[in-house]
Amino acid sequence: MSTDLQQLRKKIFDALTAIVDPEINVSIMELQLVDNLDIQDGNIKIDLHLTSPFCPAVFGFKIAQDVRDNIGKIEGVTKVIVNVSNHFMAEAINKQVNEASNTGTFALYDK
Repeated sequence: MSTDLQQLRKKIFDALTAIVDPEINVSIMELQLVDNLDIQDGNIKIDLHLTSPFCPAVFGFKIAQDVRDNIGKIEGVTKVIVNVSNHFMAEAINKQVNEASNTGTFALYDK
């Protein structure tokens, strides 16, 4: 692994460590919610699960949005895809958090 890739990986892990589950106020890294991290030429894909398949969807969206926002601020990152799994609203959360026009708000239903 190149030094640049190692540094980017460390910055990503630091950014993920700063994100806390809003319901229990513990880092998502401490909770081991991150399942996979893939880095390809500045494109970052992060797979994660939530603490419960039925945790409030707004909390799931907040965690996914925080992941996208925090990782997106890192120099060298050009695109972030967040994939939430094992949650009853995973499809809606993933769709909304990964849309290019994402405004940072979560709507449970399409209009």
